[in-house]
Amino acid sequence: MSDSLVVIPTYNEKENIEKMVRKVFSLKHDFHLLIVDDGSPDGTGAIVKSLMPEYEGRLFIEEREGKLGLGTAYIHGFNWGLQHNYQYFFEMDADFSHNPDDLVRLFNACAYEGADVAIGSRYIQGVNVVNWPIGRVLMSYFASKYVWLISGMRIKDATAGFICYKREVLEVIPLEKIKFHGYAFQIEMKFTAWKFGFKLVEVPIVFTDRVEGESKMSINIFNEAFIGVIQMKWKSLFRSYKRSKA
Repeated sequence: MSDSLVVIPTYNEKENIEKMVRKVFSLKHDFHLLIVDDGSPDGTGAIVKSLMPEYEGRLFIEEREGKLGLGTAYIHGFNWGLQHNYQYFFEMDADFSHNPDDLVRLFNACAYEGADVAIGSRYIQGVNVVNWPIGRVLMSYFASKYVWLISGMRIKDATAGFICYKREVLEVIPLEKIKFHGYAFQIEMKFTAWKFGFKLVEVPIVFTDRVEGESKMSINIFNEAFIGVIQMKWKSLFRSYKRSKA
């Protein structure tokens, strides 16, 4: 039984999903993989199910009706993994913008180097982004600067979506109260973990924009993050972040 679960939300990723599955299972560490598919009309779910006999007991799929949001997909995957006794939980995109080889580095940061949350960071060593237009790079970079200023959380890539969480973090965070879906979901999860006193560590990565398939990014996602950070900070002033004793 693996101790590590990679959760990948999908919507119309038929060009990438088989290659991603095979790549993850080629890594030296024994990762299990859960695909949370939001009813992809392009047959992404069918491709995953066709691969499951080859990777029996390692590859799983949860299918949902319609596009329910990135944040809810990850929370669905986290709850599934908690029920199945995994110890390390990974967020990753299906489109190879996150290099699967870096999963091992995120795992090592949490398993051996003292991190509770390991963040694959684009901005810890300059700006390590490939194939993004300059406008999008600047928007993402300054979004993290904005989060730094408003929240007080000293993370350089607050909107990053390539992450490892220790089980304890997801057991302490009240997942049912995480409200945001896009970039703001990633910020809210990190902020909540930080407020509960967990150790967040940034691991430098190179982010490469997708080659195949269509981006799910929209201006609404950035708007949610801009307003959501203020709401998140304000509500945190009236909330207790004490961990309950076992």
